[in-house]
Amino acid sequence: MGIKSALSKVFASFVVKGIDQWKYDAVSAQQGTLLQLISEAKNTAFGKDHQFANIKNYADFKANVPVRDYEDLKPYIERVVAGEPDILWKGKPEYLAKTSGTTSGVKYIPISKQSMPEHIKAARNALLTYIHETGNASFVDGKVIFLQGSPLLTQKNGIKVGRLSGIVAHLVPAYLQKNRMPSYETNCIEDWEQKVDAIVDETINADMRLISGIPPWVQMYFDKLTEKSGGKQIKDIFKNFQLFVYGGVNFEPYRAKIEASIGKKIAAIETYPASEGFIAYQDSQTEKGLLLLANAGMFYEFIPSEEFYNEKPTRLSLAEVELDKNYALILNTNAGLWGYSIGDTVKFVSLNPYKIVVTGRIKHFISAFGEHVIGEEVEYALLSVANQEGLEITEFTVAPQVNPRVGELPYHEWFVEFAKAPADLAEFAIKVDKALQQKNIYYFDLVEGNILQPLKITVLQKDAFVNYMKAEGKLGGQNKVPRLSNDRKIADGLERYIDN
Repeated sequence: MGIKSALSKVFASFVVKGIDQWKYDAVSAQQGTLLQLISEAKNTAFGKDHQFANIKNYADFKANVPVRDYEDLKPYIERVVAGEPDILWKGKPEYLAKTSGTTSGVKYIPISKQSMPEHIKAARNALLTYIHETGNASFVDGKVIFLQGSPLLTQKNGIKVGRLSGIVAHLVPAYLQKNRMPSYETNCIEDWEQKVDAIVDETINADMRLISGIPPWVQMYFDKLTEKSGGKQIKDIFKNFQLFVYGGVNFEPYRAKIEASIGKKIAAIETYPASEGFIAYQDSQTEKGLLLLANAGMFYEFIPSEEFYNEKPTRLSLAEVELDKNYALILNTNAGLWGYSIGDTVKFVSLNPYKIVVTGRIKHFISAFGEHVIGEEVEYALLSVANQEGLEITEFTVAPQVNPRVGELPYHEWFVEFAKAPADLAEFAIKVDKALQQKNIYYFDLVEGNILQPLKITVLQKDAFVNYMKAEGKLGGQNKVPRLSNDRKIADGLERYIDN
C-alpha cells in the first residue's frame, strides 16, 4: 500500500463522519440552507425585487419567488454577464459555466466563490465514501483520467468563462494533479476525435486505475484503445484499472458494451453534477440511489412531474416528498439561481437518508397521444429485454410517428444502434413493446384501443449516433443524445444512418 492510499483511508474516515452529521438530518440542513441563502442575497437586485428581507420561512419564499427556467431568469443573468455586481448573488460570480441549451442557445450559468468549492468537495467525497465503504484506496497510487471539455477559459467583463468540466480542471486537488491524465496540452484540443486519439497515444502505456467521464465518450475512448492495441480488452491494457466514475446519463444502456470492452465487471460510482450545482452522488456500492447533498449550499424544491406545466403547480420541500414519485427538480443556489428548473426529473428511493435516481428530463417525453412516456420507462423496456436475450445496445432514441403510411396507425419509432443485434428483430420489438405497456398504463390503453400500433424498431449503422452528433457539432464533452423527443427533429437527422 502506497502512502497516498494509506492517508486516503484516514481522511475518508474523517470526512464520512462529517457527512453522517447531516445525512440523517437532511431536513434540518435544508431549512438552515434556505434561511442562509435568503440572508446572504437579501441586498441583491433579485433579493430586493422579491422581498427577501421579509421572507421568514419556506411558505414566504414560495409566495415571493416563482419557478423559472433559464429564459425566465435571463434578464437577471444578462446583467450578471454584463459585469454588474450584486444581481443574483452578492458581488460578481467567479465563473460563468457555458452550456448549450436546446431551446435557449448558449447559456451562462453563474458559479460563485461559495458554490465552486461545493463542486470540488462533492467530487472528492464521492471517492472518499467509496474508499471508506470498500477499504480500497489503491487507485490513488496510480494514474487517473477525466475525459472532459477543454480547460481553456475566456473572459466576459472580468468573469472567467468556460465549460464546467474545463473550469473544474483548474481546481483538481494538488494530491491528484501528479496522477491525473491527460496532459493540459492534450486536454486543450477542441476537436473531440483528435483529442481522444491524442489521449489514447498518451495513456495507452500508463498505469491507469480510475477512469471518469460520460459513458458514450468513455466507450469511444475504449474502442480507440482496443484498435490501437491490436484488439486487446481494456483489462489487458490497464491491468490495474478498478474504478469507473460517471455521470450525465444513465449508465445502464451502456453497461453491457462497456463491460464487454473492459473484459470484466468493474466497480462504478455514479455522480450527478451539473453546471448549476453538484446535486448527488452514489455513496454506497450495495444500496440503490444517489445521496442528495442537503448541505451543499443548495435548497431543493420538488414539483410532481404531472403538475409541472400547471399554472400553479404544487411545490414541495424535502420534508414533504414521497417515495417512488416523479418530481421535477427545482434549485435555489449559493450562486444566485432562484426557483430554477434544471429540467431533470428525479424519484426518491430512500427517505432515510434521502436518496434519488434521475428518471429523465421534464421536456424529454412522448405524449403525442396522451401517453406521457418518460425516459425511465423506455430504458427499462429496452434494457430488460436486451439483458434477457444477451444483446448489447450502443445507443438509442425514440420519437413518435404521427403521420404513418396510408392505412397504418401511428406508432413510436425506436432508433437503435446495436453492438450485438437480435436474430429476430420483429420478435424483439414485440417483447420491448409489451415491457413498455407494463410500465405505462396510458400507452397500454392506446395500443389495446387501436389508437397506436405497437412500436417499430429502426436499426442504425455502426457509429450512427457519433456521426449524428458530429454533424450537429455536439460530439464529445458534456453533450448527450436525448432518449425521447416529442417531435421528429432528431429522428429526421438519423434517417441518413439507417442500416438497410
